[in-house]
Amino acid sequence: MKATSRPGQAAALLAAAVTAVAFCAGDALARCHPFGPRTRSVNDLGNQFVPFHAHLWDLLHGRTEGGLYVNWRSGYGSSFLPDLGTYLGSPFALLVALFPRDEIDLAVYVITTLKAASAAAAMAWLLLTLRPGRWWAAGLLGSSYALCGWTLADADYNPMWLDGLIALPLLCLVGEWALAGRRRLPGILIVALAWTANFYTAYMATLGAALVLLLRLVLTRPPARQALATAGRAVLTVALGMGLAAPLVTVVYFGTRHAYPGRVTSFRPVPAGDVLARLLPTAYGWGSPALYVGTTALLLALALPFHRAVPGRVRAGWTALVLLAVLSLQWAPTHLVWHAFATPQGSPYRQTFVVCGLLVIAAWQALSYGPPDPRTLGAAAALLALITALAGRSAPVRSFTWPVLLLAVAGALGGLALAARAGRRRRLAGLAVVLLLGTQIGESAATSAVAVRLRLAHMDDYAPWGERQERQSALTEEADAWPRYRTDPGREQTTGNDPLLVGGEGAQYYSSLTSDVLSRTLTALGGGWTSRGRSVQSLDNAVTDVIFSVGARVHSPPDPHQRHAPPAEHPVRVTRRDVPPLVTVRPAPDTRPFGASPYRNQETLLGSRVYTVARVAVRDDSGAPLPSRRVGSGNALTRPTLTARCPAGTQVNLWAPHYSGTARLPGGTTAYFNSRAARNRAAMAPLGTAPASGRLRIRLTPARPGSVPPDAIGCLDTHRLHTAAARLKATGATHVTVSDGTVHAVLPAGSKGIAVLAAPRIAGWRCAAGDGPARPAGEYHGLIAVPLDAGSTSVTCTFHPPGLRLGAAVGAGSLLALVLSAVLGAVRRRRAPAPPTTTSPRERVTAAL
Repeated sequence: MKATSRPGQAAALLAAAVTAVAFCAGDALARCHPFGPRTRSVNDLGNQFVPFHAHLWDLLHGRTEGGLYVNWRSGYGSSFLPDLGTYLGSPFALLVALFPRDEIDLAVYVITTLKAASAAAAMAWLLLTLRPGRWWAAGLLGSSYALCGWTLADADYNPMWLDGLIALPLLCLVGEWALAGRRRLPGILIVALAWTANFYTAYMATLGAALVLLLRLVLTRPPARQALATAGRAVLTVALGMGLAAPLVTVVYFGTRHAYPGRVTSFRPVPAGDVLARLLPTAYGWGSPALYVGTTALLLALALPFHRAVPGRVRAGWTALVLLAVLSLQWAPTHLVWHAFATPQGSPYRQTFVVCGLLVIAAWQALSYGPPDPRTLGAAAALLALITALAGRSAPVRSFTWPVLLLAVAGALGGLALAARAGRRRRLAGLAVVLLLGTQIGESAATSAVAVRLRLAHMDDYAPWGERQERQSALTEEADAWPRYRTDPGREQTTGNDPLLVGGEGAQYYSSLTSDVLSRTLTALGGGWTSRGRSVQSLDNAVTDVIFSVGARVHSPPDPHQRHAPPAEHPVRVTRRDVPPLVTVRPAPDTRPFGASPYRNQETLLGSRVYTVARVAVRDDSGAPLPSRRVGSGNALTRPTLTARCPAGTQVNLWAPHYSGTARLPGGTTAYFNSRAARNRAAMAPLGTAPASGRLRIRLTPARPGSVPPDAIGCLDTHRLHTAAARLKATGATHVTVSDGTVHAVLPAGSKGIAVLAAPRIAGWRCAAGDGPARPAGEYHGLIAVPLDAGSTSVTCTFHPPGLRLGAAVGAGSLLALVLSAVLGAVRRRRAPAPPTTTSPRERVTAAL
């Protein structure tokens, strides 16, 4: 180890530096934040990762509601530990605390860059551990791995996946230590860290490291007993490491079991030409495996079967493993194995980084035995030409691919040829290194820039922190009085997780772990969602504000950054409402199940009749009725109209979950609805006040075909609502305290029936009335309910994340086993006979020889 320490450090530093430079250069070429005006926050980066890191910043600085157990900002109260384990488990996430709060986008960018650089350094160190070689070559290939197409096209906007990129070479190192029978404790800690940082990609990295270790055993051919001992050490190391990570992993697992079910998909392999195309620089395609590892690494991997300096078993073994790994991408059974037996809803090739790692290790096997000779390079170039010809007409290949590819091939072939001829000539070797590193940086920067620009063209994107968020945050903070009432940062969302980003306590919440009960409850009340139900939206509705104790609401113009946003009609403002406390008492709760009408469902939860549900007619431009109630298609013209009657002075609400476009009541504001079949559901929206005549003519402007339900319009009697709110307030809790996972409410004397906590009844809540025992919380139409005993004057509810106790028990058992193992090892070493302090004459003669 000491012999490789200094070259390993130099290789790791070179790999990290090249990766950071190329990564940033790609964003600079694309004129992307922080190097230009374009945002890089596409898809889940802007919707999830940046807001979750902002919430972590608030937690670390003591500026948020809730703690590690409950996130009171999102979804009216959601379990936070599963989100922490999914999005924020990496040690790199803690670096967010070092940045200003308004530079949260920069913080996430720096963390992303550091993760990629760390993966490069880890791979460079692994390569020199697998086999000695030139440190600069290990650094070059380490950066090839970290700058693979999977990183540049898929993972740089899913930063949590990059922890798997780091984990793969580290876990391969753990395999090497198991092979050598040493460093068990560091190996266990690395496994625990990898599975804590992101267990999803750590699972894939563990499979990849197991394949590498298996091949190493096949190539080294140790005795059967030694091979079994190595496998046993490896399995024990992984088991203990996973055990130490269990407190977080089990919480995430149980969180997924209680999450709203996503779309069920089946795997369909992409054409072989698309797979080959993604080996080339700047080739980009959604839903195909991004196998690019740089032209130099690719040429070396292609040269391996022909490189006679490499032992035949090594050539055959690594070539076969790479080919099998590539084929496993396209076969449904192995696809399921790679993805823990569940096809992901997004990209179906999330395991690609493992295949890229195997490609780079194969390239190292070719280079570490000496640069390939011209004949071998010619064979590799011929294979690359064949790959290019087969992939040339594939969709991922575009016109700009060809000049970048030609320059990269020239640079790689030239650099490898110079390296082969250099020998001890430093100038020639230095020129080869400069040419190869320049090629790596140039083609990777171009590949990254293309991916950034093309993602912006077909994915949703979100503006970085700016004036809009500053204003939202300032108004939310000014109006906030938690836990006396909630402050919603606004229906006109900037991201899918505005409460995490700008503060407040709203319904809005987007996570892979969004609870089933939250999504279904808000849907029944007229709420909208995107991402097939996992991104629930704020609901701007007076009745639900009373139900959930939303006493202040921020109203902003639609985000101008969104291409579908209608023009602004009003300035940013805050509206306030006198609402009941978080805990209310229902003497005679309505136990009937929710029905189809969100207006009636809201009344059920409120406990009072406040709506008149109008009969709606849908007419086209000529005034003719549309019996099908479909708009935007068929014989419906471009501006249909809804007609109905409401009592004068009532507030008009429109519920059209399957309509996309705008709706406007004369004298009211324009409401925007966004529905896409199976993906988005439009939320109920207020349109204004019914005129004295009571006749309504609501003008629709459809954006795409949709439909309007017969009970689409609800006329809200605000006086009745005020009376209902006052009654709930008078009989509700007189004092409520909230601290992380505990809610305590003092009730008026003589309270009976059930106490209802205005929070979704997610798994993990236990409640007690008065001094009674804590029991699993009851449910009242999706909310937390506590039956009241005679004389109960208080309610206490506590939350324990499901799976935490099990995970803690497994973690404690693993820690105990680790300690016992260390103690037994120390005892054995102390009892072992000491080596002789003197040498015999024969030993002295042998040593001299």
